[in-house]
Amino acid sequence: MSSHVQLDEPSADEPIQRRHLIKFLIPSLIGVLLFLVPFQVGDTINIGMGLMADGLQTLLGTTLPAIATVVLCFSVVATLYAKLVNPSWAESGVLNEMFHVGPVWLGMRILGALFALMTFFQVGPEFVTASFTGGVMLNDLAPVLLTFFFFAALLLPFLVEFGFMEFIGSLVRKPFRVIFNLPGRSAIDATASWMGSGTVGVLITTQQYEQGYYNGREASVIASNFSVVSIAFALLVTSFVDINHLFVQFYFTVVVSGLIAAVIVPRLPPLSRKANDYYEPVGCQISEKPTAKIGLLRYSLLQATRRAAGAPGPRELAKLALLNVMDIFLALLPLVFAIGTVALILAEFTPLFTWLSYPMVPVLELLRIPEAEAAAPATLVGFADMFLPAVLATNIESELTRFVIACLSLTQLIYMSEIGALLLKSKIPIKLWELVAIFLLRTAITLPIIAFMAHTFFF
Repeated sequence: MSSHVQLDEPSADEPIQRRHLIKFLIPSLIGVLLFLVPFQVGDTINIGMGLMADGLQTLLGTTLPAIATVVLCFSVVATLYAKLVNPSWAESGVLNEMFHVGPVWLGMRILGALFALMTFFQVGPEFVTASFTGGVMLNDLAPVLLTFFFFAALLLPFLVEFGFMEFIGSLVRKPFRVIFNLPGRSAIDATASWMGSGTVGVLITTQQYEQGYYNGREASVIASNFSVVSIAFALLVTSFVDINHLFVQFYFTVVVSGLIAAVIVPRLPPLSRKANDYYEPVGCQISEKPTAKIGLLRYSLLQATRRAAGAPGPRELAKLALLNVMDIFLALLPLVFAIGTVALILAEFTPLFTWLSYPMVPVLELLRIPEAEAAAPATLVGFADMFLPAVLATNIESELTRFVIACLSLTQLIYMSEIGALLLKSKIPIKLWELVAIFLLRTAITLPIIAFMAHTFFF
């Protein structure tokens, strides 16, 4: 567990110590460069951490599906060993939480490993091993998650452990409280998501909740409303549905509709009914009430340098990073794989999403969206996986309809193959039915805004 900020308020005459300022500035600058600064690389936009992940993906290449399969199988073996033998290393602490899981989570790990083995060796029913179900998870998503999460887990401490969250949080706390009813530090989650990946945003939120810096309501709101897919993925979607020439209009629409949804959705059930309780084992570890006598910049620097002063040393940081990587690979990846594969099977081999989308046809017709019947399933199938709406949209002739579906798929945010699985696995107090409700709310709010902007400004 990382060190925590002090809850007592800085006084007006408290000095900013030089060594603490340096300890805040240098690691935080590294974190900003890695997670928040976009770079133009060829035709794509990426962040430093994303470039590292892409480099590792290129280096390991075709071995990544095999590595993912081994990791998933090892997760099952280690979990069964811990439960049956109860070794001393798994009796308490983080490793106990990681491996002493309930029957549902154990079942998920076993299911994830089985799906991976069946897909890798191409044995078993086609609905599991097909290129657009198990193949998508093992050959497309797992390599990205392995490399991205590896560097995210290793490098996140630069962004969250040395005072940068406190600095930005103190600077923007007022607008974030007024507009979103959230602490200012959640601005970092949003920026990390937009520049890097929605999963990175969820990882930051999860860690901040488990360390006592967000309460249950704040963590639920941030993770389900600010975990936007990255600019890099947005570019991938626009090229896939052939609207690259409209990228600026497309991303502007996504940001506007997403921000409006982030204002409205947290003020409605189920999120509005969440308790403001902090994670019980650690309690509240933060105060965002500034002393009136201190200027905003000085107050923000004092909060940042206080956190930096208590930041973990190299050995503790290395241990924290290693445990983060283990938790993601052995606990999260099997869950993502199991849920994602099942969701893709339901989307591709059953008429479930087509049936569920029947009420969307008159809605799309009311919004004057061409090819409403063909577009309707694409408005809901994103709950299974964020890329599925784009796949369905490729068969639609109307450019306006493809534009609307692509924008909607990026504003819905709750994708069970990734964000949804992350949230269910985390300690954040959010249930599956609540994720369904949030997905539907975001769809209902953003779809009319996207359609209005498309008709009024772009088509």
